[in-house]
Amino acid sequence: MSEWKETDFGPIPDEWEISTLGQICDFITDGSHSSPRPVDSPYFMASVKDMRYNYFDFSDCKTISKNDFDSLVSGNCSPKSGDILLSKDGANCLDLIFIYKQPEKIVLLSSIAIARLKKGFYPDFYRFFLLSPNTQFLMRNNFVSGSAIPRVVLKDFRNIPVPIIPQQEQYAIASVLTSLDDKIDLLHRQNATLEAMAETLFRQWFVEEAKEDWEEITLYNAIDLIGGGTPKTSIPEYWDGNIKWLSGGDIANNHKSIIVSSEKSITELGLKNSSTKLLPRFSTIISARGTVGKYCILSEPMTFSQSNYGIKPKYENCYFFTYLLIAYSVDELISAAYGSVFDTITTDTFKGHSITLPKINIIKDFEVEVSP
Repeated sequence: MSEWKETDFGPIPDEWEISTLGQICDFITDGSHSSPRPVDSPYFMASVKDMRYNYFDFSDCKTISKNDFDSLVSGNCSPKSGDILLSKDGANCLDLIFIYKQPEKIVLLSSIAIARLKKGFYPDFYRFFLLSPNTQFLMRNNFVSGSAIPRVVLKDFRNIPVPIIPQQEQYAIASVLTSLDDKIDLLHRQNATLEAMAETLFRQWFVEEAKEDWEEITLYNAIDLIGGGTPKTSIPEYWDGNIKWLSGGDIANNHKSIIVSSEKSITELGLKNSSTKLLPRFSTIISARGTVGKYCILSEPMTFSQSNYGIKPKYENCYFFTYLLIAYSVDELISAAYGSVFDTITTDTFKGHSITLPKINIIKDFEVEVSP
C-alpha cells in the first residue's frame, strides 16, 4: 500500500513526483490584448462571456475580419484541440476550465489563458486537477491579483505545482471523472433549454398577448426588493457556519441558473448581528454593483452581501414568475445603471422601469404552468 505525503495541493501517493504547470506545458499564453473591430464574418473571436461549463457558445460571439483573424492565429491566440482553456480575468476568474474539443477554429481575447501540454500529459486529468478544491484554493490565494477585478498573472501561473504520475493512472482517474462530467455537462445544457422555454412562455403570456386594459406599474412595485449585508469579518464567530452567504462573484458564476453553493458561509450569530437577510428558497438574487445584472435563483434559503439585491415575489408564491420578470427586465436595468467607477443598480433603477401586468389570477395560472 502506498505511503502518502503532504503537498501544497493536498496529500498524494509518495511515489508521485511534483513539478510545475510551466514545466509540463509546451507553452502557456493568453489571447489577444487588443480587440479588432467587429465585422460580420465567420471568424470567431471568443472571450470569457462566451465560455460555458464545458464549451463555447458562439451564438453571441464577436466576429472579426479574415486579416485580423489570420494575424492572431500566427500570434498563438488560437487554441488547438486538446488545449486546456482557463478563464483568467474578471468575475469568472478560474471558474471555467475545459479542454477545447469543438470543430470551429477560433481566436481568443486575453481574458482566456491557453495551456498546451507536452506529450505524455493527459489534458483531461490536468483539467480536473486544476478544478479540484485544493488546487482552486491554492491558485486563488497565490496566483490571482486585483481586488476589484481578479486576474491571473501568467508569469506566476506557470509556477503552480502539479503532480507527475504514470500515463496509465492519468487515464484511469480522468476516465472516471469524465463520465461524471459528461452527465453534468448534459444537465447544464438541459437547464439552458428549459430556461429558454420558460422565457419564451413568459414573453408569450405577458408581452405578445398583453391586453390594453392591463395595469402599468413600476418593476419596483411588482416585486419585494431586499437589501443585503456583510457580518463583520473581524469577528470569527460570525463566519463559517451553516448558512450560505453570497457575494457578487457567487452570483456571476451561477448567472441564469439555480445556485446551490457559496464560497463563504455565516452563522446564526452573524445573521442576527448584521444587515444581511435570509431569503427563502426559489427567491431571485441580482448583482447590483460592479458586474451588474447577473442573476440566479436560490436552491435553499441563503443570505447575501450589500452588493446585491434579494427579490421575493409580490404575488404569493409566484417565485418563478418573479424570476422570469427579472430576466425579461434585466437589459433595461443594466442600461439604466450608473456609476463613476462601477455601474450600480439602485432602488431608483427598479422604480424607473415600467411594466404592464394582468390581474393576479393570470399570474398565478402562469406560475402553475411554468413551475415544472
